[in-house]
Amino acid sequence: MPTLADFIKSLMIAGVLALAAGGAFIYSGLYPIGADVPHFKVTYWLLETLRERSVARATGDIQIPTNLDSPERLLAGGADYNDMCAGCHLKPGKTESDFSIGLYPSPPNLTVTADAHGHDHGNHSGSSEAALQRQFWIIKHGIKASGMPAWGPTHSDERIWDMVTFLQRLPTLSEAQYQILTARGAPEEH
Repeated sequence: MPTLADFIKSLMIAGVLALAAGGAFIYSGLYPIGADVPHFKVTYWLLETLRERSVARATGDIQIPTNLDSPERLLAGGADYNDMCAGCHLKPGKTESDFSIGLYPSPPNLTVTADAHGHDHGNHSGSSEAALQRQFWIIKHGIKASGMPAWGPTHSDERIWDMVTFLQRLPTLSEAQYQILTARGAPEEH
């Protein structure tokens, strides 16, 4: 009859073998790492789950400003979105760009609602507060190995909240409205 010591010994051997097999796979170079080849379903699921759980954990304490609906924020955020984000996340009337085609995973089209662009953001609570916190955190910190840069090192929190403000309106904008709201006037102080 196997003892507890035998069970623990077997578990340790299985763990060492699993680590050795994982290391051999990593060093073999067999995994297709090119951005033009999709991840295996299990790999994609693991990465998506890791990203969403990490972002959800990190966003809980973010304080949302009370003036997110101000026209000044909307205009400042629109100009920044046009300059920094539209190449990947698109403008009204565009369905793809060279960046959106070439990146994997492909960046979400932010000109449509979250449901329409098919990205599950782990926000099953339906909380708009959680969505705002999530957008702020992602803009500020970026997402590793996704092409999404961290804008926090070069942009103040206020400037990032301006972009979050703009993102709330973006899916409802026509091409003409977008042009008006993203036009950058005289140089601004941020």
